[in-house]
Amino acid sequence: MAYRRTPAVQERLDAQREAIAAAAVALLSERGYSGLSVSAVAERAGVATGSVYRHYVDKSDLMVRIFRELCDREVEAVTSAAATGSGADRVSAVVDTFSRRALRNPTLAYALLAEPVDAAVDAERLVLRRAFAAAFANAVRHGVATGEFPEQDVELTAAALVGAVGEVLTGRLPGAADGRHRHSAAGSTVPDLVALALRSAGHLPSGTTSGVKP
Repeated sequence: MAYRRTPAVQERLDAQREAIAAAAVALLSERGYSGLSVSAVAERAGVATGSVYRHYVDKSDLMVRIFRELCDREVEAVTSAAATGSGADRVSAVVDTFSRRALRNPTLAYALLAEPVDAAVDAERLVLRRAFAAAFANAVRHGVATGEFPEQDVELTAAALVGAVGEVLTGRLPGAADGRHRHSAAGSTVPDLVALALRSAGHLPSGTTSGVKP
């Protein structure tokens, strides 16, 4: 007869899994991907190392699931912030929300955006980039539909904005090869990125003209 877990046993295992996940996120935020190990996660969660392997095959499996949850959280925050307003409002919200959240937790952001990781974990980054590109595309598409932005290849603009924002932020996060500009943090970086994104989408401040008909 197959063993069936009792509700109490399942509840304990679920709680243990949550504790392991929380410990992994905390360590990722403190040490980055390279500084995280299964044994360290087990110690932080207050469980035996074998208990971690009961829930996850290895570090890569654990990190894939953690990255997925963290990326979903970031995408939800950006999508929610950019759900209303003009095209300019929406583009600004995508950049502002993503950038400020990244700069608020720079070690975690560097792990999510650029730190060398296993191939399986890196695949989650592609999902994140596509989700942010979709958020930009929706914002720009709204601006085109309302006449704020000129007609354009919306998908191309969105992909370019994801690349530009990610590249700039990565250079200001711990672990980047060149940290000369990290001191600026959110002070000028975020407003400058917002302005760059709006110009890239073809937004012009009120009262100005491009001199070129769309």
